[in-house]
Amino acid sequence: MTTLDESVIIKIFQKKLGNKKFVSEDVEVFKIGKTKIIVKVDTFVQSTDMPPKMRMHDAARKSIIACISDFAAKGIKPQYGMISLNLPKVISRAKINDISKGFRDASNEFNIRILGGDTNEGKEIVINVSMFGTTDKIVKRKGAKTGDMIFVTGPFGYTALGLKMLLGKKKNKGNFVKKAINSVINPSPKLDFGVRNRNYFTSSMDSSDGLSTTLNEMANQSKCKFIINNIPTGKDLLEFAKLHKIDPNDLVFHGGEEYEFAFTASKKYKSLIKKNASILKTPIIEIGYVTKGKGVFLEKQEKFILLKDLGWHHFRK
Repeated sequence: MTTLDESVIIKIFQKKLGNKKFVSEDVEVFKIGKTKIIVKVDTFVQSTDMPPKMRMHDAARKSIIACISDFAAKGIKPQYGMISLNLPKVISRAKINDISKGFRDASNEFNIRILGGDTNEGKEIVINVSMFGTTDKIVKRKGAKTGDMIFVTGPFGYTALGLKMLLGKKKNKGNFVKKAINSVINPSPKLDFGVRNRNYFTSSMDSSDGLSTTLNEMANQSKCKFIINNIPTGKDLLEFAKLHKIDPNDLVFHGGEEYEFAFTASKKYKSLIKKNASILKTPIIEIGYVTKGKGVFLEKQEKFILLKDLGWHHFRK
């Protein structure tokens, strides 16, 4: 049997459901009367999304964070949520308490009201979160223009290493290890920053599937070329990668799970965006610029290297 790529599966559903004009976006938009409704759905599966040593509390919180990160990239404040839970037949009261506390902490942290949901029985824990908000507009993945700057809302690569450490593929001790593991266990989407600055963004996209995926999707939809001349990470990660003979670009651009977002903006808004970032303590990093052409390229010593989309794609071999 042939293994279908995720994009092929999605296109089949789109065709059968009659949605031929579908354009991939972080959230979906529809209207009821004059009110524009924003909705997002995301699924957390225990066997594929929950690494060893992650607590049920953190898994439940992260299932909500996944939706919030997409709202942050669109500059929208989520207001309501619904949760569908698939649980094994035998599960302890302690685990149920931990899951409920994770939901509570995430909803309190971002001031979201959970309306209700559904429970079902299955072989493993699956958490499906739907989230809703309203707005007059969203920041789309397309819209970048020649001359725009490219930013990300935080450093990259730590989650890829943190996941390797949780899976036992890399071992080390000290604060760096704690930092890397915490980036996986306790992600922090930049919701306030996205909402406050959305009018200054020309395009934006969540980066949880990998920065190379995000940048390629934004460049493709914007019909522009993205030049990356600054790798968004820290010296500690570069030193660790060098010591362990790991390509830092694999960690930074293809790792995923960051729950940050990338955005483009006109140079005239640079000082204002940086001022807001400072007020909100959001460590934005300028990583490049937009120009004519197509594709995403790393600029190094006056050479341009194609940055392929090697981020996370479901069903990819």
